[in-house]
Amino acid sequence: MDKSVALSTSPSRARQRTTWRDYYELTKPKVVLLLLLTALVGMCLATDGWVKWQVLSAGMLGIGMLASSAAVINHVVDHRIDGMMARTINRPVVRGKVSATQALCFAAFLGVAGYALLWFWVNALTALLTLASLVGYAVVYTMFLKRATPQNIVIGGLAGAAPPLLGWTAVTGSVHAHALLLVLIIFTWTPPHFWALAIHRRKDYARANVPMLPVTHGEGFTKTSVLAYTILLVLVCLLPYLVGMSGVIYLAGSLILNAGFVVWAYKLKFACKEDTAIKTFRYSILHLMVLFVVLLVDHYVPVSL
Repeated sequence: MDKSVALSTSPSRARQRTTWRDYYELTKPKVVLLLLLTALVGMCLATDGWVKWQVLSAGMLGIGMLASSAAVINHVVDHRIDGMMARTINRPVVRGKVSATQALCFAAFLGVAGYALLWFWVNALTALLTLASLVGYAVVYTMFLKRATPQNIVIGGLAGAAPPLLGWTAVTGSVHAHALLLVLIIFTWTPPHFWALAIHRRKDYARANVPMLPVTHGEGFTKTSVLAYTILLVLVCLLPYLVGMSGVIYLAGSLILNAGFVVWAYKLKFACKEDTAIKTFRYSILHLMVLFVVLLVDHYVPVSL
């Protein structure tokens, strides 16, 4: 047996006292907060004024609870894989601090409560789309795609790209092309973001027998793919300005942020050092976060040439 697996499931770890922090960790709070930021921007861009506080509070809480539910399910489904990887070996289900049954009950509570909140206090469309995103991530991606194809993150990335659309529908009750454009930005951003991490953790994924692109096609091909998708992302990020959805503040901010991403992708491909992949991954998180903040600023502080 792999030593990491033995360590993660040892009785001494299983007897550790469960705290609220273990349940909090199950929700992947950093990931959910980034998703909520994009949902918030979707809400704000859907209206010329301020979002009604009832929609804002109920929408953000409901979307956050369903996203957290999906994250908890991911912990349960992936606990065997997590026990083989250095990055995830200390997760609560792997360590036995929270049992699979307890985690699934927690996920069910979050899911049902979040769905009810969206259905009764926001609108049915947002509730259904958010539930579909949960199924897409927790079931389609985690249970099937992740283990089936090296294109797992490309296909499954649609679920993680949905929050801006969910924010938009929470305010308007309808789907708009501008909301889908926000989804497209995150959908295009996801592969270079995740593949950079996969390069850094290639040995872990290989040990866990997960067919991530660096494992199946090698690091060289993956680095080329990261660079290609990053260039594609530059073009996609121009669309909000070109279609009149945003102004010059966004244009300037996106060009600067995307230039930085291209530089990191270029370094990863042609001047890679031991820590280049993880630095590229970290920059990608900063890139998306700041990009959506710039979108928000541009919306409320219009500037024309």
